[in-house]
Amino acid sequence: MGATRPIATYSLIAVNVVVFIITAIQSRNLVTIDPNTSRVSYEGVLFGPLVNSGEYWRILTSGFLHYGLIHVGLNMLTLYILGRDLEMAVGTRRFVGIYVTALFGGSAAVLIFSPFAATAGASGAIYGVMGGLLVAVIRAKLPPGQIIGLIAINIVISLSIPNISLWAHLGGLAFGAAATAGVLLLPQRIGQRDAASASRVGWLSIAGLVVLALAICVVRAATL
Repeated sequence: MGATRPIATYSLIAVNVVVFIITAIQSRNLVTIDPNTSRVSYEGVLFGPLVNSGEYWRILTSGFLHYGLIHVGLNMLTLYILGRDLEMAVGTRRFVGIYVTALFGGSAAVLIFSPFAATAGASGAIYGVMGGLLVAVIRAKLPPGQIIGLIAINIVISLSIPNISLWAHLGGLAFGAAATAGVLLLPQRIGQRDAASASRVGWLSIAGLVVLALAICVVRAATL
C-alpha cells in the first residue's frame, strides 16, 4: 500500500538541510563547505582509509553531507520531485528502506572504485530513487521513456562535470532499483501474492541488499 503523505521525503530533506546549516556555520561559508573547517563534515565524509581504520559510520553519514549550497540545493530539489512519487507508490517504510539501501549501495561502489576520494552527498540515494521509480513505472505498465531519459541525462552530467562521484550514483541506482524490484516485482514472480507474504519478501530483499552492500564496504575497506 502506498503512503498517503510523503512524510519520509520531507523528513529526509529536513535532515539534510539541518546538517548542511550546521556545517555551513562551522565553515563560516554558505557557498562552499571545506571538511577541514567543519568538524561534522570532517568526521562524516566517506574516505576509504578512514573506514579501514574502523570509522564505519562514514558509510552512512556521508549521505547526509554536502559540499556547498548548490550541491545540497540541487539534491534536495531532486529528492522533493522524485521522492514523493516513489514514497506514494511503495509506502513510507518501504521507501525509507529503499533509500537507505541505495545510500549503502552508493558507498559500496565508491569504496570499490574510488576509495581515496573524500565523498559526500545524498545523490547516491537519490539515484536509487530514480531507479526505484523506473521499476515502479515498469510495474504499472506505463511508458518508461521519461524516467529513462532522466537517468541518462543525469549520468551524462555525472561524466561531464568534475568532482561528481559517478560511482556513488551508479551504485545507488543499481541498489535502489534492485530493492524496489524486490518490493514490487519479486513477490509475484515467486508466487507470493497475498499482502503479508509479499511484504515479507520485500523486506527480505531490502535486508539482503543492505547486508550485501555493507559486506562489500567492510571487505573492500579491509584491503586499503
